[in-house]
Amino acid sequence: MTEAIHRAILFVDISGSTQLYEQLGDAQALARVEACLRLLQAVTEELAGRVVKSTGDGLMCAFDDAVPAMQTARAMQLRVFEQRALGGPTLAIHVGCHYGPTLESGGDLYGDAVNVAARMAGVAKVGQIIATQDVVARLGGPLREKTRPLDRVAVKGRREQVEIHEFVWQDSAELTILSSTLTEERVPRLRLAAGGRELWFDGSGAGAVTLGRDATCDIVLDDRKASRQHARIERRRDKFVLADHSSNGTFVQIAGEPEIALRREELVLRLRGRIALGHRTGDPEASVVEFSCE
Repeated sequence: MTEAIHRAILFVDISGSTQLYEQLGDAQALARVEACLRLLQAVTEELAGRVVKSTGDGLMCAFDDAVPAMQTARAMQLRVFEQRALGGPTLAIHVGCHYGPTLESGGDLYGDAVNVAARMAGVAKVGQIIATQDVVARLGGPLREKTRPLDRVAVKGRREQVEIHEFVWQDSAELTILSSTLTEERVPRLRLAAGGRELWFDGSGAGAVTLGRDATCDIVLDDRKASRQHARIERRRDKFVLADHSSNGTFVQIAGEPEIALRREELVLRLRGRIALGHRTGDPEASVVEFSCE
């Protein structure tokens, strides 16, 4: 049996990418997002962290302890801010971190700590770093002094709410100024259409949209290759994330891009496209869900 190892898990997501695709078009926007992701990966590796995987417009990273994780989170914010100050991509990031036991399989990490860290990134606003009490408790004096308690939030799968803190990465007043185009975020909506039915999702109310064969799913597809609870879509900040939980995989084709096969993986949905459960999107037997981000 695989032994659980305590790690600091950090999720970093790019804010403002949706607007960037609208303003610059797919090719230029994608180039800027990829450049930002390379920058974030380089910072992680410089500070003894490991990039576990890409989450579309973000990264999941792992560290042996909370101290290098918070040092990396701060360095990420500073480096992205410096790029903006030099006239670089109009992007910002938000970061979430938690420390706890994780299980590793096939190069990926699993467990409650991963789920909590992802939730912290979802809570974080543009330009913010959010950490749990488990992280703060492992920080030394200088780093701990940069934290301030914020609130307690609910996390799926936990009975008790989680205490969260903000890690203040700014060293001077001018760094607190972020573009109003990023801080005044419009509420995104996701349109899903399948079998003559249309569903709009903005993340309010229900926490996710479920897809599968089971009658309790929000979008029910009567397909023998679809699992009962095949996949789910969550809103995380300004993005919609599709997570596959199936046996046969989920196939996604974003307009103008090659098809992507997900197997127990996640993908940020962008622009518009097609989703198929257990089949390729072009398979005549596939029950296809069309989506558009608005």
